[in-house]
Amino acid sequence: MVVLERPLQTVHHELDVVTTPAGDPVAMVHCNNGASELATWVGLFSRFATVAGQPLASDAVFDALFREALEGEADAGGLLAYNHLAGEPIAGLTEGRPLVVRTPDSRLTLANFMRAQLYGVFGTLSLGMRVLADEGVVIDEMFAHGGMFRTAGVAQRFLAGALGTPVTVTETASEGGAWGIAVLASYLRAADHGQSLDDYLDEQVFATTAFDTTQPDPTDVAGFTTYLARYSAGLAVERIAIEALSLKESTL
Repeated sequence: MVVLERPLQTVHHELDVVTTPAGDPVAMVHCNNGASELATWVGLFSRFATVAGQPLASDAVFDALFREALEGEADAGGLLAYNHLAGEPIAGLTEGRPLVVRTPDSRLTLANFMRAQLYGVFGTLSLGMRVLADEGVVIDEMFAHGGMFRTAGVAQRFLAGALGTPVTVTETASEGGAWGIAVLASYLRAADHGQSLDDYLDEQVFATTAFDTTQPDPTDVAGFTTYLARYSAGLAVERIAIEALSLKESTL
C-alpha cells in the first residue's frame, strides 16, 4: 500500500485505489498469495530435522533457513519459485499451481533454494509495484509487517532489494490485523478529544517503538531484477500447469 501525493493518471487492473483510515489516497497492490507456500517448505525441512533425530522449534527452523538464504546468489542461482496456491490476477493466473523450476545449469543449493522461495513471495508484488513506477510514483519508504519479518535482516533486506526502496520494520511487525483494529478502537477515545489519527499514532502508539530501516543493496537490486525477468517469462509455465494439471481431474 502506497500513500499517494497525486491521483494516478490511468486505471490499472493491478492496483486498487483505497484510502488510509485517515482518508489519504492509497494505491494498493492486492496479492492473493503470500508466505503460505514458503511456510509449507519450512514445515518440510522441520519434519526432516525431526526424523533425523534433531527436532527443532518452528522459529528455529525459520531462522536457520532464512539466514541460509543470505548465502545464496543474488539472482537465486537461476532457480524460480512460484507461491501461487490461488489465482493471481496481477500475474494473469486464474488458479494456483505452486512450482519450483530450474534449468539444468542452475545452481541448486539450499541457500539458492531458500532465496528463490523468499523472492517468490515478493514476485507478484514486484510486478504490481512496477506499474506504480511507470506512473512516475517515487516511493520514499515502505513499512513491512508480518511473521516472515520476525527473523531480523533477511526478508526485510530482500524486500528492499525487490522494491529498490528503503524498508522499515518495527518491533510490532509480527502483529496482524486484529492488533491494528484494536489500535483503531483505542483511538476512538482520543478522537473524542479532537486528536487526529496521525498524531495519536505518532505520539502514543509508536512514540517509543524501535524502527529499523534497511537500505536496498545494489547487488540485491540487480539480482532481483534478473530473477524477476526470469520469473515473468516463467509465468507461461504456470499457465500451462494450470491447464494441464486440472484440480477436477486430480479428485477423480
